[in-house]
Amino acid sequence: MNKRVAVSLIAASLLASGSAFAQSTTVQGAEEGARAGAEVGGPIGGIVGGTVGAAVGAAVEIPNAVITSIPRGERSVVVREQVVVGEPLPPSVELRVVPNHTEYRYAVVNDRRVIVEPRTRRVIRVID
Repeated sequence: MNKRVAVSLIAASLLASGSAFAQSTTVQGAEEGARAGAEVGGPIGGIVGGTVGAAVGAAVEIPNAVITSIPRGERSVVVREQVVVGEPLPPSVELRVVPNHTEYRYAVVNDRRVIVEPRTRRVIRVID
């Protein structure tokens, strides 16, 4: 019974966690989910956590066509804040539409290209 509770807690924490939604790849989601699950629920928790983490990672994976559409060599905006996946960009940073993929926005911040969720301004992928 305790294992079921632990597995449920792992799954809930992965699905509810903002950092879990910010996963950039399925592999990274699976690895982090397995690690968190194993810590709480042992081997069974690791299996369940890896599965849930992979599903969450796949849900937010950015297609390669989007990544390759973002131009290089654009002027960078310098901000004091650290650019971190899952955190919003400051309002002073201009978001640009990704060519041919209008559902995404990007910016070049501190010499790094980032893909941003336009509604919340949260970084969903750091490319450089």
